[in-house]
Amino acid sequence: MGSDMTAADMAACMSRSNEVQQLAARLELSLGRVEKVLAGVREIQLLEWQSPAGRAYRNSVALQEVALGRARVRLEDALASVRRHAQAVGASAGSPAGRY
Repeated sequence: MGSDMTAADMAACMSRSNEVQQLAARLELSLGRVEKVLAGVREIQLLEWQSPAGRAYRNSVALQEVALGRARVRLEDALASVRRHAQAVGASAGSPAGRY
């Protein structure tokens, strides 16, 4: 009966590892989206803004770039943490499946 429990525990760890890896994949996708938006923001800032309204818009876009840059850093940190967690969960299952 003890081996049945161990098999159930291992199955639960493998399932958890898969869930954590899926979370890492979603975070990576979100990070890619933020990078694309940041690239678009940088393109906007390269445009020549002659009018006061245009310059104000550019300043607003610059503020958004800063906020997105901070969000990107937080996503990178979260992704690194989730990857480490996936490795730990995989190691606890005694399998390389969690090694993301």
